[in-house]
Amino acid sequence: MRRRTRILAVVAVLGLLTAACVEVDTTTTEEATGTTAPTETTAAPPTTAASSTTAAVSDDPIVVGGTLSLTGAFGPTGVIHRIAGEMFVERLNAAGGLLGRPVEWNLLDDESDGANIAPLYEQLISQDQVDLIMGPYATPNILAAMPVAERYGYTLPQHTAVLAPLMTYACQFPGWSIGPEPNSFIPNQIADALDSLDGVVSTVALLTNESGSTAFISYGVADDPDDPSTLNILPERGYEVVADIPYPPGYEDWGATAAQVRDVNPDLVLMNGLGVEANSLIEAMQQLDYMPPLMFALFPAPGPLLGLGDAAQGTLSVSIFEPNEPILEQMDPEVREIVNEFAERAAAEEIPYTVFETQAAASWNAWEILVQGVEGAGSTDGQAICDSLHSTGADLTFSGAVTFDPAVNNFWDTTEGLKQIQGTEWVMVWPEDIAAGTLAGPTG
Repeated sequence: MRRRTRILAVVAVLGLLTAACVEVDTTTTEEATGTTAPTETTAAPPTTAASSTTAAVSDDPIVVGGTLSLTGAFGPTGVIHRIAGEMFVERLNAAGGLLGRPVEWNLLDDESDGANIAPLYEQLISQDQVDLIMGPYATPNILAAMPVAERYGYTLPQHTAVLAPLMTYACQFPGWSIGPEPNSFIPNQIADALDSLDGVVSTVALLTNESGSTAFISYGVADDPDDPSTLNILPERGYEVVADIPYPPGYEDWGATAAQVRDVNPDLVLMNGLGVEANSLIEAMQQLDYMPPLMFALFPAPGPLLGLGDAAQGTLSVSIFEPNEPILEQMDPEVREIVNEFAERAAAEEIPYTVFETQAAASWNAWEILVQGVEGAGSTDGQAICDSLHSTGADLTFSGAVTFDPAVNNFWDTTEGLKQIQGTEWVMVWPEDIAAGTLAGPTG
């Protein structure tokens, strides 16, 4: 099934009157039979208009097309990007829209299936004739959307693709950067954090989803054993890799993998995986009455992992933003408003994890990049937007001022750190100059 979501936020200001409304129309189509299920229409919570709201001068909307994984394996993370995007579009319209026009987000469900990406973006551009596009979630999906954007000359902001060497389209712009060499940066940052624990970690079991950015972080460029990677950097930094366990996308035999990990008994399980894969491994290890002293999960669904409680305590991951109180105190008051509104919306939809964290921040970054590119160009022309971003960069609420250099595929200097599950929340713990808490060492 494919779900199509159309989000329309329109603001009009007449004299002292300001109004905002959002309409969400969800239609589900059963492709196998060609039948269409009933349409449900629900109203989203009203938007609080910004104090500096100005009237849109045209009723002709600017339409942004895109897909997200609203269902399927990436669904628990895709919903974070959906809510963040809805919030952004509503706030944008509450401030007068874009180029004096209201903005619509024409959002399609790609069902977490990479095979759906190119046809859906073809549809959005050639049939729906959207003015702008926003990338999907997850590196493999973004890579599938990129050639379509390039063929039609659209600028492609994207939230989460970190496989910098393959993001060669000069007009794709990352909202989450781990620099141009994440395959070097991430393992070295992990090693830096481990070094601070004074030798209590010496052995590592490496688990890798053989897809997109996760395999790149573990192994670097395929067929180049000298390319920087987790597999060769950790030994260079003094950490023995006692198991190298790749697994395919959609993998389900977690019991066998848990047994492999138990048998080598590492100090750290370093899992370069996606979504709820870390949950599956932890639950399988629990069945064997075994847990490693320390665990790292590269791109997990943060809520489900936190929801495992004691079983996931101490788990590390990467992050560009966590709304820990010491961090919020140092930021503009608008950040706290965004964080609180996201929590309210997520709770209203009964989403288990209501925290505006790194995935939501990356989504917000991507939308800001798109808007600032359009404003800088004074146009929705793809090349003009691209040229403007290369010329002036962007000023991002959650990552500061960034610049885009096509020579490094537009990947800006990273602001990423490490977060850790401590008690009932994710806490930024590394590096120390951006930490909200202290890195906890292995248990047991």
